[in-house]
Amino acid sequence: MNPELLELLVTRSMPYGKFKGRLLADLPGHYLAWFAREGFPAGQLGQLLAIMHELDHNNLRALLDPLRRG
Repeated sequence: MNPELLELLVTRSMPYGKFKGRLLADLPGHYLAWFAREGFPAGQLGQLLAIMHELDHNNLRALLDPLRRG
């Protein structure tokens, strides 16, 4: 896995939808699961949401804690 993608999870915000403006790393699990069922968007955003879904589904969100800025 590309470490730069993990960094983006804690710095990039959701650009649209119900959780617009929320960091990707802070999106709720049910929202990520909805994308997993319905299909992730194309491009890097979809890739990031898929990674975040895997982290959430496997209870690994804490792995992102060291990457969060102060």
